[in-house]
Amino acid sequence: MLGTDFRTGSPNWLDLGSPDVDAAAAFYGAAFGWQFVSAGPDTGGYGFFQLGGKTVAALGPLTEQGASSAWMVHFSTEDVRATVAAVTAGGGTVRMEPMDVMGEGWLAQVTDPQGAEFALWQPGRTAGLGLTSAPNSLLWVELHVPDPVADIGFYQGLFGWRSQDMAAPGMTYRVLSVRDGDQQDASFGGAAPLGGGAGGGNERPRWVPYFHAEDVEAIVTAATANGGSVLMPAVDVPEVGRIAWLTDPFGAVFALLKPNPQM
Repeated sequence: MLGTDFRTGSPNWLDLGSPDVDAAAAFYGAAFGWQFVSAGPDTGGYGFFQLGGKTVAALGPLTEQGASSAWMVHFSTEDVRATVAAVTAGGGTVRMEPMDVMGEGWLAQVTDPQGAEFALWQPGRTAGLGLTSAPNSLLWVELHVPDPVADIGFYQGLFGWRSQDMAAPGMTYRVLSVRDGDQQDASFGGAAPLGGGAGGGNERPRWVPYFHAEDVEAIVTAATANGGSVLMPAVDVPEVGRIAWLTDPFGAVFALLKPNPQM
């Protein structure tokens, strides 16, 4: 399960690019109770979503030309330049070369061979998020691409991830874990083929963040009351929990999961 003892290949940061930072902050505050805290006057409007003083995600204005609002999952690397080189060697593309973020860490923006965008974070003073897997924080990340098996091979080349097949209605779901430790304890996400219906007609290759929801329906109600939309209504998934897919008012896709106790 996702924690904050980040290792190579762990999701260690999550941020949202939005065309309206103030409105997005208000939406997620209503949905999850997050407080938006500015990172300072020199950060171009970037700031942190916090719960109880701990960072659970971040938010900033869109910076890439032609970009649409989306959540961006970051994965931990000990050597961002070497990982960027592995991205291109594996058939991916680099959207932003590695840059030093004011001593907090090194950041790069990349895209996998099937079109799913993600980011790399080499920790400096900031290792990553301050809270995960707790209610209203990041719990799971999920890759949706046309060919999950091929794409998992790409990520294995970057991070050494392991995968385990799990039967799911109409498809094979692949649970992902970092390379070290017990495979179940080290799991942080999964991979599924496009066309499974969760995208509600809004599917494209992407990483989707799942937030821990103690009451899925209550968050769906709050989200839709504040301009969000439902892509997939709440449904119980055997041996997993209750899930729903939503978009915020600007089209950024995210999901909710109330996990079964054994997760």
